[in-house]
Amino acid sequence: MTVVYLTRIDPAQNMARFYVLDVQPTLFGECTLVREWGRIGRGGQVRQIHCPCLVEADAMLKIQLKTKLRRGYVVADKRIAR
Repeated sequence: MTVVYLTRIDPAQNMARFYVLDVQPTLFGECTLVREWGRIGRGGQVRQIHCPCLVEADAMLKIQLKTKLRRGYVVADKRIAR
């Protein structure tokens, strides 16, 4: 499945945020878009969006990714330790 790790770091504003988008299968053949965000080094908040198929989950992931990139997040090369 698809996992995207994003970060937004700005030392001048004391900002160090992460955002994770993850598409996961459910037990019933559907998919879930899991969104997790927060400050790097801390526990984050988690929200799930249930989708009937993988195509719809990927479309929602692309919408969220586009929004976060517009807000200044960048795709990270590896997972950030939280």
